[in-house]
Amino acid sequence: MVDWSQVALAGVWGGLLALERRAFLQAMFSRPLVAATSMGLLLGDLDSGLYVGLLLEMFHLGAANLGAALPENDTIAATGCSAAAASCALSPGAGGTGTPAIWALAIIMFGWLGALGRKVDRWLEPYNTRLARKATARAEHGELRRAVRQNLWGMWPHFVIYAALVGGCSAVGYLVGPAVSKLPLQLVRGLAWAYPAMGCVAAAIAARGSHARRSAGWAAGTAAVVVLAFVAMAILRKGGA
Repeated sequence: MVDWSQVALAGVWGGLLALERRAFLQAMFSRPLVAATSMGLLLGDLDSGLYVGLLLEMFHLGAANLGAALPENDTIAATGCSAAAASCALSPGAGGTGTPAIWALAIIMFGWLGALGRKVDRWLEPYNTRLARKATARAEHGELRRAVRQNLWGMWPHFVIYAALVGGCSAVGYLVGPAVSKLPLQLVRGLAWAYPAMGCVAAAIAARGSHARRSAGWAAGTAAVVVLAFVAMAILRKGGA
């Protein structure tokens, strides 16, 4: 059963973070780690937001909006995936708290939103440019209120589009949640192990994107340590059982 109040809350927060990334404040609240963690906190599953955000923060760590280069929209990827993960965990029969299997499933389902967000940003650029020119012209003629109004008109498409996308992710999470508990145990285990595997890849990408000396070695070492740690945990669990 879909909790539409939670879906609406996820959509509104996703839309506000989209504005924070592009046009308002720009105080780094839209970074994947902060955006996803805050989404999980608002929806009532902090763990899902934190762990999804941690992985996506590493994955998008080297992205930067410089000149004509337009990176993937890491904010919509983070808010969409975290909203889906939290909603899936909170859906009836799912347990109420996110698990690595749910986090991996959410990233698999909606990790592509970053690429879609880049296309949306590019599509909205001509519209924003026209409004910016009108606002500048009216400000030069002393029409400050009309200039402010033009800038506000430039914000609403970002809010509406990204709020709808994030709300849709949350709704899908609620719909998928009951089915997760019915998946074969081997598939659930596979999804659970997919999360640390994604973390290894994201850590390697983050190290490589830092352009630090011996970054490739650091990336390989980090991946190896993470894999060995999870293997050791699995062995200890089997020994304890």
